[in-house]
Amino acid sequence: MTRRIRLIFNSHASRGRAGETASALRSIVQAHPQAEWAPTEHPTHATELAAEAARQGYEVVAALGGDGTVHEVVNGLMSVPAERRPLLGIVPIGSGNDFSASMGVTREIEGAMKRVFTGEARWADVGLVVDGSGRREYFSNALGIGFDAHVTYHSYQITYLRGFSLYLWAVIQTILRDHHPIPMEITLDGQPLREEVIMLTLCNGPREGGGFLVAPEARPDDGVLHYALIRRLSRLMMFRLIPEVMKGTHGRFRPVRLGTFGRLELKAELPMTIHMDGEMFASPTADVRQLKVEVVPRAIQVLA
Repeated sequence: MTRRIRLIFNSHASRGRAGETASALRSIVQAHPQAEWAPTEHPTHATELAAEAARQGYEVVAALGGDGTVHEVVNGLMSVPAERRPLLGIVPIGSGNDFSASMGVTREIEGAMKRVFTGEARWADVGLVVDGSGRREYFSNALGIGFDAHVTYHSYQITYLRGFSLYLWAVIQTILRDHHPIPMEITLDGQPLREEVIMLTLCNGPREGGGFLVAPEARPDDGVLHYALIRRLSRLMMFRLIPEVMKGTHGRFRPVRLGTFGRLELKAELPMTIHMDGEMFASPTADVRQLKVEVVPRAIQVLA
């Protein structure tokens, strides 16, 4: 049976370089007349296009972009009942591509494009977030509070780098400019915890930022979410931790706490800067102080 496929293409991915990359895929797509190109025109458009495709009975919705494009597409797919949810294809042409790497999608874009038509499906969990105002959103790879959210925010201002180098330079800027702990009351599966938090990252996959192994034990199909918490520490110690996070060996340091959960609630004494899958959920000028996060096991099927 031939699957109906919608290819949601973000030409702004990889700092606007995705358009050149995608042109190399045209010949592959032309061999599959059941595939439909659907370019995005504004932020959240990929969510709308994915939800529309699901309602119209498409069997596959593919995200051609980075983690942000996948994030939007996943939110569109999660807006329909599970029995009507299309398969998710990914062609990683963004800056980080962390979720696709965790799912085993090849980095070679022609190969990834072919898998949209021939790949086998693999289950993945997602995370569901609800803030204090009742706003709901899903994430496929990671949610970052504090330090790594500021890294994401600074990365938007950097136009001359891409991939891992982009995020590393943003990390250095964040240590120098935004090293401020936030007192938080956190409940992990019913267990209370109070910490002064520099960084709290909730992970479905092991890496973010193009390769930082924030939660090295995380797997997107293990039925739980993982967390990496860094308590109050000096700037100098934060610089010391960065190469450890790159290798996934930071858990051996005293200011770091790693673990898993199914449900998390937190209240912060100060406004939180938050990113989800590299997209800003709460900017530094927002006033978000409460979050509830839970895992949704086996939420989507990914072609890999």
